[in-house]
Amino acid sequence: MRRVVARHALHRRIIFSRTMLKRIKVNQLRVGMYLHELCGSWLEHPFWRTSFLITHDKELVRIKQSGVREAWIDTSQGLDVEAEIAPQALSKADSDRDTDQELAGMDSGGPLPERCSMAEEMHRAARICNRTRDAVATMFTEARMGRALDASDAISLVEEISDSVFRNPGALISLARLKTSDDYTYMHSVAVCALMISLARQLGLDEMQVREAGMAGLLHDVGKMHIPHEILNKPGRLTDGEFDVVRAHPEAGHRLLLEGHGVSEIALDVCLHHHEKMDGSGYPHRLVAEDISLFARMGAVCDVYDAITSNRPYKRGWDPAESLRKMTEWCKGHFDETIFHAFVRSLGIYPVGSLVRLHSGRIAVVVEQSQSSLLAPVVLAFYSTQRSMRFEPERVDLSDPASSDSIASREEPDTWNFPDLDSLWMGSVKVPA
Repeated sequence: MRRVVARHALHRRIIFSRTMLKRIKVNQLRVGMYLHELCGSWLEHPFWRTSFLITHDKELVRIKQSGVREAWIDTSQGLDVEAEIAPQALSKADSDRDTDQELAGMDSGGPLPERCSMAEEMHRAARICNRTRDAVATMFTEARMGRALDASDAISLVEEISDSVFRNPGALISLARLKTSDDYTYMHSVAVCALMISLARQLGLDEMQVREAGMAGLLHDVGKMHIPHEILNKPGRLTDGEFDVVRAHPEAGHRLLLEGHGVSEIALDVCLHHHEKMDGSGYPHRLVAEDISLFARMGAVCDVYDAITSNRPYKRGWDPAESLRKMTEWCKGHFDETIFHAFVRSLGIYPVGSLVRLHSGRIAVVVEQSQSSLLAPVVLAFYSTQRSMRFEPERVDLSDPASSDSIASREEPDTWNFPDLDSLWMGSVKVPA
């Protein structure tokens, strides 16, 4: 374990050896920024330390009440200043493209880490999905039977997932979206772990915080072990009484984690509050924005995305790109908008598995994100709308200057009903079973 911590510390020193400082007005500070220094005497502010990641609105309130007017932020370790984005209603065609352009314009522009190709990572990611799903199933089943949960048992799982996401986020995140009703809860935990890790890196958190976010994602739904299978996997609409049982799972999970060993405050908080909403309409405590921590806000976004993109007993999952569009509609009041926008950047506007129509009239599926543009992923074109026929799949990097094609719109998979859509973007990799 000491070797792992030392490796992480070295990794952080390499990544953050070059500090990126910016002086801003205190009213520009927001959750997710790394406060390097408050401008003024230490007597003028209430903090015993002057360098820390802002994780809660209460910290912002205390800073603003202190009378300090300016601060230095380190953009290499946290969020940068962003222009305000005016909310707008979405329609299906032109406004989709407007939203895509808007989200793409919010890209931080920072250098992306070197990573391996989707094809290289897919087979490793499939093995990791299998191992972690089985391990989570064992851990959760033992928790159901009364054994105290030991977070140290999950450290190696989070490490494996984190390493895979670092090499290529699209591989494991996309594979974890493919679930059966029997393993939904376990694979959902794996998926949210991976999504939290990817989002934490996008937000500029350090590697120890990235692992904390991953652990919180892995354990966030452990309370579902107390929900009867007939309710958890019910194919029809839940009754009010059944829904009350489901809504109790954050508190049930929180109690389980409190009884366990080595569970961090972050994991406890995310487990208890990942269903809270910014407008106070969530549960279990109807917290409003200033009372919801950074990591719980992250958990809310990651949990919803994986839930709506996954097949459930009562509905088919939505296309990944369509899911992001839906979440954009819900963002006001439900999610922290800054965190949601970072989440989109971490996945891509057209995540792997998204079905798109190209300006050439071809239908394609997204197989990998581009290193240079959120709007121009790598796709596999395989159907001609002009000839109404399939052709030999062609890999097209839309970000390549030599490419004359681009995405015209998202497409609904149910409209086309391609039976092998998942096989196309997965290649020769088998669905985890």
